[in-house]
Amino acid sequence: MGTITAVSRSAEHTFTKPTGESITLLAGLGVEGDAHQGVTVKHRSRVKRDPTQPNLRQVHLMHAELHDELASSGFRVAPGQLGENVTTRGVDLLSLPTGTRLRLGPHAVVEVTGLRNPCPQIEAFQDGLLEQVVGRDEHGDVVRKAGIMSIVLTGGEIRPGDEIRVELPDGPHTPLIPV
Repeated sequence: MGTITAVSRSAEHTFTKPTGESITLLAGLGVEGDAHQGVTVKHRSRVKRDPTQPNLRQVHLMHAELHDELASSGFRVAPGQLGENVTTRGVDLLSLPTGTRLRLGPHAVVEVTGLRNPCPQIEAFQDGLLEQVVGRDEHGDVVRKAGIMSIVLTGGEIRPGDEIRVELPDGPHTPLIPV
């Protein structure tokens, strides 16, 4: 189990999302009042490619442990500043397999669809930050640390302090890839 430490949303396509007391997740749509809410893709670059693609990026979750890691490297990043909707603590988000269900608070359920693929906006936010959230492991493989994406299966209001319960999918687990 983990905990929600912050919730964020922005009605406009801004890189940073202000935090709030709560957000409401809408089944099949995403975060109520967020620019990325919808059945089909809302990220501008993806809309340009094909606006009919399903929105697999309805809710962006990021682990607060990444903020701690960045702070130890001299970067100051607060919840919501990298565009996440839900900041978590105590769940190893990056190791979850595709299809994992996260129960957020008393009612909401999201299904993990993949990794966030960090974009150059991160570098524009703070010089050198992109290199901190995208690196390479000992085998030379790309490692993306900027959180995970999900879709909303069951809606509900969530807030800081709410519990996160992890439900792994049955069968062989498929590692996360960028969506």
